[in-house]
Amino acid sequence: MSDALPAWPQQLDPQMIARLVAGLGHSGALGTRFIGHGADWAELAIDYREDLIGDAESGVLASGPIVALMDIATSLSVWIKRGAFRPQATLDLRIDYLRAATPGRTVIGRGECYRLTRRVAFVRGQAHDGDPADPIAHVTGTFMTTDEG
Repeated sequence: MSDALPAWPQQLDPQMIARLVAGLGHSGALGTRFIGHGADWAELAIDYREDLIGDAESGVLASGPIVALMDIATSLSVWIKRGAFRPQATLDLRIDYLRAATPGRTVIGRGECYRLTRRVAFVRGQAHDGDPADPIAHVTGTFMTTDEG
């Protein structure tokens, strides 16, 4: 098994990038699925699984998978808005939990890149489990490109 990362495409295809990312690291372990995208946003999902439960008694998902989902969704939104893949680092990702995810439900994460500078991208988003009007969490954050592209 090779540790080499796949070659990134020259032109950005959000679905293809999401599929590539889905096989790597946290995203691969979570089974992240691509849902959709627009000019500055991306939506991904993770299905409810027993190995993602944080509280066995209640069946509620752990916070870690939701944090990872939102980090990935907001990252993808930056690449979509830039129109290109550029290596980047998460500088800050703040998550405000509003409620626990409902046991048994898929969690959907929507990330939006609302501002770009030459090096820094500003993002926001939310996670929900079926009703965007009843979010699990809101997120805000910043990413910094690590190349001169």
